[in-house]
Amino acid sequence: MACGRKVAIYENVSEDEFTQHIYPKRKPALLRGVNIGSCTAKWTVDYLCEKVGGVDVKVHVAENPKMDFLNKNFVYKTLPFSELVKRASSDRHDSYFRSSSELYYLRSLGFDPRGRDVADIRKQFPDLANDIKIPQYFKEEDFFSSVFRIGSSGVQLWTHYDIMDNILIQIRGRKRMILFSPSEALNMYLIGDKSQVIDIDNPDTKLYPKFFEAERHECFMEPGDILFIPALWFHNALALDYGVAVNVFWRHLAYDFYDKKDPYGNKDLIPGSRALQMVENASKLLDTLPEEYRDFYVKRMIATLQNKYLTSK
Repeated sequence: MACGRKVAIYENVSEDEFTQHIYPKRKPALLRGVNIGSCTAKWTVDYLCEKVGGVDVKVHVAENPKMDFLNKNFVYKTLPFSELVKRASSDRHDSYFRSSSELYYLRSLGFDPRGRDVADIRKQFPDLANDIKIPQYFKEEDFFSSVFRIGSSGVQLWTHYDIMDNILIQIRGRKRMILFSPSEALNMYLIGDKSQVIDIDNPDTKLYPKFFEAERHECFMEPGDILFIPALWFHNALALDYGVAVNVFWRHLAYDFYDKKDPYGNKDLIPGSRALQMVENASKLLDTLPEEYRDFYVKRMIATLQNKYLTSK
């Protein structure tokens, strides 16, 4: 597929400039020259291993670099943190689960995610937290999570959207980010919050013809860069090198919209989730009708929604 629109780049932006002029646009923005602390210099392989050591972490292990969450072409394994860092930063491994060239991806968790404990670098990695300065682009009380991410070179994460605004802080390594506007939802072949199109650079023309209509937004991140990803923007990350990053999420809507039993922050907003469930229930009712009637009422439902929400756009 052809290269898409370039994500706007802003240099040396202050927190006030971001919140007043960039954030309200509700578009991805690549921020450079922002002070994020000493982490870009400090977080070498040796330093991370020394500071965190043998703490066990749960990681994705894959042989295929294009990770597919829907079909689970990876396995979850537990490794000491220092062992993960050593393996992720190497192309070949003396110790491995599946093959000597397998790839690794860590998305940090809370101490007890089943108990609604969210990822927070200050809690799970306190010896590293003082090295990173997270820009205050949101009120402290709106903070939801700070997710520590480590990945092997070549790992490509599935395209998905998040319901919260977030910033991706790239600390080590380079990364390509491809994003799609929420307005492209009908072209993304969604199952839940994830796209079925795994190979976004060479998509199957027969399976996913409408995906070619979706406009891509693209940027390349360097160490020290920050990418603002507005809620609902689809994004796909490709690690060009062994990489370390921190993802920070915050609530920008009324708190009662968010599911309180969601430690990952990726469940649909409660009103949206309920509406989608109603659609699922409606489809079951329509299945009981003859085809001619089912087709008729589907069109009536579409017309009702279009008249209410799309006529003014």
